[in-house]
Amino acid sequence: MAKLVSKTYGDALFELAVESNQLDELLGQVREVSRILAENGELTKLMNHPKIVKEEKIEILEQIFKGRISGELLGLMRMLVAKNHYGEMESVFSYFIQQVKEYKNIGTAYVTSAFPLSASQKEQIQARLLATTKYVSFEIHYAVDASLIGGMVIRIGDRVVDGSIQTKLLNLSRELSKIQLKVGECAP
Repeated sequence: MAKLVSKTYGDALFELAVESNQLDELLGQVREVSRILAENGELTKLMNHPKIVKEEKIEILEQIFKGRISGELLGLMRMLVAKNHYGEMESVFSYFIQQVKEYKNIGTAYVTSAFPLSASQKEQIQARLLATTKYVSFEIHYAVDASLIGGMVIRIGDRVVDGSIQTKLLNLSRELSKIQLKVGECAP
């Protein structure tokens, strides 16, 4: 259900943004509203409180955001509250942001390495990703995981390139155990 809600409302906002030529403006507003909602846990508690009626919740949103964001985005937020989907607002916004990135050919990559990467290494990774994908730019998120031993893992969407030493050792161990099984099976 949550995925359907985020897709339905995210697609509607995306189509509106494209048709009204407000893609960049709405993208910026959605990111800012997402940040505000994430930083204000009290607002989330208030908006999810069962004893506060929808009309009051809508009024709260209007007091906070009216005049600061577009009427279209505020209208979407009002609709989500009115249909009891406030809890899905962040997933709607995430879906919208992803749609905009795809439309603009902006990829999102998650790079995990065993050690911190230098600026030069990061530039090489970005250049390689741009050369081997359809994207014209990338938002790259870097992380360090010492358990990889060496190498790195790169994830773009549902594609994963795992060049870590940890995985290579694991694969080698599996191959060796298969060989040992076959040798053991041949013994009299």
